[in-house]
Amino acid sequence: MKLAFILFDGMTFLDFSGFYDVIRRLGQSDTGKGLEWDICGITDEVTDEMGLTMKISRVMPDLSAYDLVFVPGGLGTRKLRHDEVFINWLRGAAAAPYKVSVCTGSLLLGAAGFLHGSSATTHPSAYDLLEPYCRSVIKARIVQDGNVITGGGVSASIDLGLYLLSLLAGEEAMLAVKQQIDYPYIIEGIVKKQ
Repeated sequence: MKLAFILFDGMTFLDFSGFYDVIRRLGQSDTGKGLEWDICGITDEVTDEMGLTMKISRVMPDLSAYDLVFVPGGLGTRKLRHDEVFINWLRGAAAAPYKVSVCTGSLLLGAAGFLHGSSATTHPSAYDLLEPYCRSVIKARIVQDGNVITGGGVSASIDLGLYLLSLLAGEEAMLAVKQQIDYPYIIEGIVKKQ
């Protein structure tokens, strides 16, 4: 399985790191043998909304080559959703089996057309910004509509990683990771649409 983590200026670091830390542990399961991932962006370096600078390993790769494309949120999404270069590049993920976002990353999935006719969620402060991009905004922690999975606000990134891990590797693998990261919480507020 090959994962693309999409990073950009103005993202929220915890949106990325919470999901990244959990989902990369997929490689510990039989399902995740040979797991590969790339940190992707449209420039070779990005700065999060607090000033942390990160290196990008792949600049604008062909996103159709990935099995899962993950988009974090952050204040940068407000402007980036209107950036034609970024959105056209993100559209390359149309064939990816899983398109995943947390927080306002769903605005970018929406701008790329991936939420058309679907239900989705985002950070509670951005429900109104998400409405034009999807059939319905659901006020939930995680919403899965087909192969598009969106998560709520920042801290939902860990829950989202665990949810994806359970989908891909099973409940036992997910519970093992919960134990490794000392995560005692039960994931609530999951809505599945098909």
